[in-house]
Amino acid sequence: MFDKFFKKTEPQRGNRIPPGQHLTNGFPVMTYGSTPRIDLQSWRLRVWGLAAEKEFTFQDFLAMPQVNLTADFHCVTRWSKLDVTWRGVRVVDFLQQIDLDPQAHYLMEHCYGGYTTNISLEDFAKEENIFAHTLADAPIPAEHGGPLRLVVPHLYAWKSAKWLNGLEFLAQEDLGFWEVNGYHRRGDPFAEERYSSLS
Repeated sequence: MFDKFFKKTEPQRGNRIPPGQHLTNGFPVMTYGSTPRIDLQSWRLRVWGLAAEKEFTFQDFLAMPQVNLTADFHCVTRWSKLDVTWRGVRVVDFLQQIDLDPQAHYLMEHCYGGYTTNISLEDFAKEENIFAHTLADAPIPAEHGGPLRLVVPHLYAWKSAKWLNGLEFLAQEDLGFWEVNGYHRRGDPFAEERYSSLS
C-alpha cells in the first residue's frame, strides 16, 4: 500500500530529499479547513504594517515580470515532490512595488479562510521565492492554493501559504496558525525543523 503513494529515493536524488521525507507519486492536498473559492475579479492582495498600505489585483500581478520556477516541495507531514513547475512573480520583484519601512524584519502571511503563517524578511526575500499563479502550465487549482500562493522552496510547505491575500510587515516576529499550535517558527526541512522545541 505504501508503494502506491510513495517511492524509494533514487541514489542521485538522495541529497535533495530532507531527512525523514519520502517521495510522493502524486501531489497530496493538505489543508486545514475548507477550500476557499475566490473570484479573480474580486481577489486582492493587501500590504500593510511596516509598509505603505497598498492593494494589488490579480491583473496587477500579471502585469509584473513573469518567471518560471522548477523547485522541490517538502511537506512537514513527511512527503516530498521533486521538480514542481510554477510560474509567477518573484518576491524580490514584487518588493520593488512597495514602500517598506527599514524597521520591517518579519511578516505575517494572511490568507482567504483566515490562515496565517509567519516568515522572516530574510527568508521571504530570497531570489527563488515566487508568488505563483500557475502550476504545471495550468492555473493553480483552488485545492493547491489558487488563484495565487506563495512558494518558498527552502522551507516546509506550510510557509508557502495558499490563497494568499495579505502581507503584514512587522518589526518583531509574531507566530501564525501552525506556529502557535506547536510547529517550528521557521521550518527548515534539512534541519527537520518540524515542531517547536517549546512544545
